[in-house]
Amino acid sequence: MRILGIETSCDDTGAAIYDSHQGLIVHRLASQVDLHQPYGGVVPELAARDHIRVLLPLIDSLIKDPVNDAKKLDAVAYTAGPGLVGALLVGASLGKSLAQSWGVPAIGIHHMEGHLLSPMLEDSPPAFPFLALLVSGGHTLLVDVEAAGNYKILGQSVDDAAGEAFDKTAKLLGLDYPGGPAIAKAAAGGDANRFTFPRPMTNRPGLDFSFSGLKTHTLTTAQKHHLDEQTIADIALAFEIAVADTLKIKCSRALSQTRRKRLVVAGGVGANQRLRATLQKFADQNEVRLFYPRAEFCTDNGAMIAYAGCFRLALAGLATGEPAVNAHANTCAFDVHPRWSLEDIESPPG
Repeated sequence: MRILGIETSCDDTGAAIYDSHQGLIVHRLASQVDLHQPYGGVVPELAARDHIRVLLPLIDSLIKDPVNDAKKLDAVAYTAGPGLVGALLVGASLGKSLAQSWGVPAIGIHHMEGHLLSPMLEDSPPAFPFLALLVSGGHTLLVDVEAAGNYKILGQSVDDAAGEAFDKTAKLLGLDYPGGPAIAKAAAGGDANRFTFPRPMTNRPGLDFSFSGLKTHTLTTAQKHHLDEQTIADIALAFEIAVADTLKIKCSRALSQTRRKRLVVAGGVGANQRLRATLQKFADQNEVRLFYPRAEFCTDNGAMIAYAGCFRLALAGLATGEPAVNAHANTCAFDVHPRWSLEDIESPPG
């Protein structure tokens, strides 16, 4: 089974072709960083319009790529949510239209399931069960993964996601967008002994996250000092250390609670090198195996959607020739879900 995957949940346009026997065939990503950088964050209308501009040419280039060898596509998977509604509608409408014209099934994929399953694209994927830390611009989740498709949310952010906190902190420090790489670059020259920032919600039981208070503490600190280059570096470092340490503490609690010995870290913030070093040190000390997707698959991408689509269609019976439940092969109707819990994949809202 060869599947086209389409990802348009936010500000990156991703497309990929995945084969159930040969693995990932080809993938491409069109970034909108330069488009949104002047605004210090994603402008939803601009994001949707740029998806319209680049998505079809991107898909056409995949299909015509010699690596694909002009082979027929058997299904289309597109991100149905969560995400920006306008951006989601672009991928859903084109994905459904292509599937209808080709006479193949189309299936809507949960964006966070794509991230959760992205380490399965690697040569040494994690075995089930495992604990997953999903950290991106819009989500921070701790998920107990009993098996593929069997997910229980243990904790999540009650306000800003970790990636959102990085973006907002970078903006208040006068750094570039996206905030994660900008904070990391500035922090490289920081003095770790100058500032110590709080680890929010770690002094109470539970696995939920909150980063708005940390963002406010960063703002208060910045207002008390002249923001020369060294002070910006010192604040950036204190913020980055606090986020990494907070995520480590919550992961430690969740691993103890579930007694898992495998930890998957996925999503854009998962590419942060300080977070990786912090979690690796913890894993080495506690006999925990740590898994990441490669850096290019930490951020939004079409490969994870194509893989998740292959998995979901196999569950629906397509791989055995049975009717593809929820694939909507014979209708152009489509739904997108800007808000959609990972635990509700089988029964999306609306």
